[in-house]
Amino acid sequence: MNREEFESSLARDGFEMREAAMEPGHINEEHSHPFDARLYVLTGQLIIEHQGKISTCGPGDTFALSANIPHKERVGMEGVTYIAGRRMV
Repeated sequence: MNREEFESSLARDGFEMREAAMEPGHINEEHSHPFDARLYVLTGQLIIEHQGKISTCGPGDTFALSANIPHKERVGMEGVTYIAGRRMV
């Protein structure tokens, strides 16, 4: 999936969209969100730990997480930029 296809899928499925970034090495300890989330990595790397799994996302990768699922996020040493979509449940 490319960026255009990802953005179209967000719009089609009722997600709000924004471009965001996190600094190299940043860690978000375990937390959850009251919304469904999707992301598309533009640059860098984001590692997400959720439900006993580890997902490593780099440029062109997508990731989706349902609302209220506990997870941790760790940013690679180059930082990460991504498109984030959220849809309230």
